Amino acid sequence: MEQKERQKEVRKETLQKVLKRIQRYWFFLLLSMAAAVVTVVSTLYVPILIGRGVDYILGAGQVDFPSILGILAEIGIVVGITAFFQWLMNVSNNKIAYHVVHDIREEAFRRIEILPLRYIDSHSYGEIVSRVIADVDIFADGLLMGFTQLFTGVITILGTLIIMLTVNGWITAVVVCITPLSLFVASFIAKKTFTMFGEQSSVRGEQTAFIDEMIGNQQVVQAFGREAEVEEQFAKMNHRLENCSLKAIFYSSITNPATRFVNSMVYAGVGITGALAAIGGGISVGQLTCMLSYANQYTKPFNEISGVVTELQNALACAGRIFALIEEEPQKADKPDALARFEAKGEISLQNVCFSYLPGQKLIEDFNLEVKPGQRIAIVGPTGCGKTTVINLLMRFYDVDRGTICVDGCDVTDMTRHALRENYGMVLQETWLKTGTIRENLLMGKETATEEEMMEAAKAAHAHSFIMRLPKGYDTFITEDGGSLSQGQKQLLCITRVMLVKPPILILDEATSSIDTRTEQKIQKAFERLMEGRTSFIVAHRLSTIQGADKILVMKDGNIVEQGSHQQLLAKHGFYANLYNSQWAQ
Repeated sequence: MEQKERQKEVRKETLQKVLKRIQRYWFFLLLSMAAAVVTVVSTLYVPILIGRGVDYILGAGQVDFPSILGILAEIGIVVGITAFFQWLMNVSNNKIAYHVVHDIREEAFRRIEILPLRYIDSHSYGEIVSRVIADVDIFADGLLMGFTQLFTGVITILGTLIIMLTVNGWITAVVVCITPLSLFVASFIAKKTFTMFGEQSSVRGEQTAFIDEMIGNQQVVQAFGREAEVEEQFAKMNHRLENCSLKAIFYSSITNPATRFVNSMVYAGVGITGALAAIGGGISVGQLTCMLSYANQYTKPFNEISGVVTELQNALACAGRIFALIEEEPQKADKPDALARFEAKGEISLQNVCFSYLPGQKLIEDFNLEVKPGQRIAIVGPTGCGKTTVINLLMRFYDVDRGTICVDGCDVTDMTRHALRENYGMVLQETWLKTGTIRENLLMGKETATEEEMMEAAKAAHAHSFIMRLPKGYDTFITEDGGSLSQGQKQLLCITRVMLVKPPILILDEATSSIDTRTEQKIQKAFERLMEGRTSFIVAHRLSTIQGADKILVMKDGNIVEQGSHQQLLAKHGFYANLYNSQWAQ
């Protein structure tokens, strides 16, 4: 019972959020409603004209042709007016639906930009993409159908009842008595379908995420011969989607035949009571024809509205998922008085820093570190010890649970994230390139750089030679995964991008792991020049690459267990010495 109440509350809240966004386009809404009224009124006026025309056919040789021709001309004008206002209504509805969808997608994308990395790391990319693309598309279809058919349907029902009352009250009473049965059927089905369409959207998002993962890692799947297992996993997921989709579609497909059955009862009731009234002289044959036409027009919207209700349930279920993303708690906002510009010299201090990704699972406890400007700090240790986590905290991708991080004596929380990150240059093990030209990728951090500066940075990173061998050199177009570029070439582009910016603080997280040994030696020399006078943090597994560091931090289980220069740590014969010797063991 609680679950049903909760679902009802969720539906209500989602509908309120949709209506709030529709309110922004009140002009198109009013225009649509006005056009719908004119369309319905003109449509309902046609049966009256037809009824009059029937009454002008009195019998053989007694047809009033002049009057009938006048009525036909009037019908033509009314139909023309109906067509124009129907077009106007559809244009207005499209404007509302796609403006709302445009706004929702922009809201969702803006929210993704400010979501904490904690959320991104805990949700699959495919599932997030499914919400922004597939769910919004389904919502758009439902919203458009709702505007197109719901308004006109409701107005048609009310208008038809009013006109039928003016013709014959008893026949209208029969119609009104049977109508609640149709409403009951539609309401019952709507409640059932909302839950099922919600489940369908959820499984569809899961499936999209799985497909995205498999496409991105197809080489790994094939290399380990996991095709059969992956196919089996997908088949199970697909079977779940099939089951929940079948249930949702089954209940939604009941709507039309159920309402048609009720509508047929309405038509039969009008036919029987109307025939009896005509026999008794209560109405003319033309009026009976008019009433039967209205009975059809009255029942038709119920079929459409029942279909719309089903689609709206699906649309609301999808809207609920996208609103859940939009309303997700953003990352902690910068302070109102935070510094918008900050030029660091490179002094960094971490005092009593505590952090964990999951509550109850300790990772970094009472971490302390003092770094002077221009120092080179290497961070080493086994996998999972917290090396990359320290980098995430320095960049404020995550905020510390306790303790402080200061740059040049200023707490990082007292400056904006943008101001802080402008002082960092970062090269990660995992390369990131955007779809565009080589030039656009290199100038990402410094759009004002000259051609000479860009080429100088590329030469320093040993990327210029392979770039010039590409079909269009620096204007070669690449996709986000680098296209035909090797992993090492993509890494060289990322290194060039940082060399062009020349930030006061460098972070190199396994930056040369994808590069061959000979090129790595050249890059190390380039890094040596780049790191001169700059504070540098180097995360490395190959200890041979960090022997020249001013200070080496040896981490284990989130704590610094040893620190010192390479020679000092070897002389201790401790944890670092064991790590170093294990890499040179026969």
